[in-house]
Amino acid sequence: MRSFESDPSVVVTGPSGQRVHQRSLEHSERLARKFYHVAPGVWTLVGNGLSNQTFIQGPDGIIAIDTGECVEEMAAALHELRTQTDSPISAVVYSHFHYVGGTRAVFDETGKALPIYGHERIALNLARVSSEIAPAYSRGLVNQFGLRLPSEGPDAVVNVGLGLSFRHPDHAPYTPGHKPVTIPWRGGETETIAGLTVEVAHAPSDADDSLTLWFPESGVCVQNLVWPALFNIFAIRGEEYRDPQVLLSGIDHIIDLAPQHLVGAHGPPISGVEEIRTRLIGYRDAIQLLWDQTVRGMNQGLTADQIAHKVTLPPSCDDDYLTSEFYGVAEHHVRQIAAGVRGWFDDDTARLFPLEPVERADRMVAGFGGPMTVRAQAQAAQNKGDLRWALELATWLTNGTAAAAEDRQLLASVLRDIGYGSTAANIRNWCLTRARDIEGSTSLSRLREHRLRAAVLAALPPRQCLQQLRVLLDPERARGIDHHLAFAFTDAPQAGLHVRNWVSVATDGVGATATLRIAYGELTRILGGEGSLDAAIGEGVATLEGDTQAALAALAAFDIPGLTAGS
Repeated sequence: MRSFESDPSVVVTGPSGQRVHQRSLEHSERLARKFYHVAPGVWTLVGNGLSNQTFIQGPDGIIAIDTGECVEEMAAALHELRTQTDSPISAVVYSHFHYVGGTRAVFDETGKALPIYGHERIALNLARVSSEIAPAYSRGLVNQFGLRLPSEGPDAVVNVGLGLSFRHPDHAPYTPGHKPVTIPWRGGETETIAGLTVEVAHAPSDADDSLTLWFPESGVCVQNLVWPALFNIFAIRGEEYRDPQVLLSGIDHIIDLAPQHLVGAHGPPISGVEEIRTRLIGYRDAIQLLWDQTVRGMNQGLTADQIAHKVTLPPSCDDDYLTSEFYGVAEHHVRQIAAGVRGWFDDDTARLFPLEPVERADRMVAGFGGPMTVRAQAQAAQNKGDLRWALELATWLTNGTAAAAEDRQLLASVLRDIGYGSTAANIRNWCLTRARDIEGSTSLSRLREHRLRAAVLAALPPRQCLQQLRVLLDPERARGIDHHLAFAFTDAPQAGLHVRNWVSVATDGVGATATLRIAYGELTRILGGEGSLDAAIGEGVATLEGDTQAALAALAAFDIPGLTAGS
């Protein structure tokens, strides 16, 4: 296993003063901004953001594939396109739900709405990541993509593995411009778009709504399976399980197509039938190796930790960036496969009933001779390049009740050594972001709070909005409460909340023992921290009827200040 190197000779200084593994810095060159003319009538823009924007010209216009993170990003791509052709865009296609935020720029250019093709699950996935899990999801993005790292100095971002940056700084203020799919696909369709035949295959990748698009007339395949790095089975930001067995099926489909040109959602295009075939076989075999050997280790009775230390990629994987650890690392993928196949428990007795983390840290530090001894051992391990052991020791110190500023600084220093020595952008960005948070140079405290946004809530149906409150219920404050409250909205359908058994359940409000009469827009404003229920009732814009005391007690059980009496 490698993941990172402790040899300081591999760490170099980047153009903005970054401390970075030499190979990671070299990787930035292949992610540089370039508008590739892949084939006649086929272009793809790399380096405009995290994803590519691809354009394919047909007899009836141009198909735009993926629109990036924002209106400004897609507008920049259209500017590049217009240096090559003035053919109008006829349709938009989404390869998956990640890069669908700049479509309004296309509509602005055409002056009209266009058909938008994509998988039927795109809308569901967009809603999922902006709902109950939004704070954790957003925090994961910040950590993985280094969104709070400085623009200059040792900790500055070098690249994000699949692109130079999550968002190009020139694209601020990053105006949202998503437009929903109008022609949904499931996979297996054959369409004629802009006069071109398009064969669609459902190809789950880092999203279960990913598609592979085959243009048989030109031999072009556009897809989200083959990345400019070893595929990220595990995303350090936190994601659903990406099953390698499913991935392999999708990659094999591409190999069977024998494309002349391979264009991805990320990274430079690849041309040549044999070149593509050879490299894709190596790419898929690296993924299969990780799954096969993880399962082999599980069958031998090894724990996930043991398997992660045992399974390695062959040295030849470093010869092609497609199989290099420029995004995530193999040992993390192994752990994810083990958990995905069998669940979190791997027969390690220490994980059966572990101590609470702070108590465990205190006991470990005490057992090793106390804070001074552990601190000295951690510093000695760091000085010797034994960074795994230094990381564990420094984490005990920082997690314990007696954690001191010097312990936090020590842990931050070890994380920096790991981040600087890793070829994987995810590891570098995560370690440096966490180091700065621990030492206090960058505060991420806001990302550990769940704050609802009024505008997002207002776009949801009332019952779906109230359903999101379930993850904001404090079970201690809800102890003994069994109350059903109806929300009679003046501008939306009625909904309800039933607080019972330490949970909150969204209902239609029928049979409730109290009723809150309020405009839906006013409620979403209160939930979003822009007002309070007390004030709304006092101003006469809301009324509470029925068992008001029970209703107020139920609302006070939520981590939403505006619902608490006296707020």
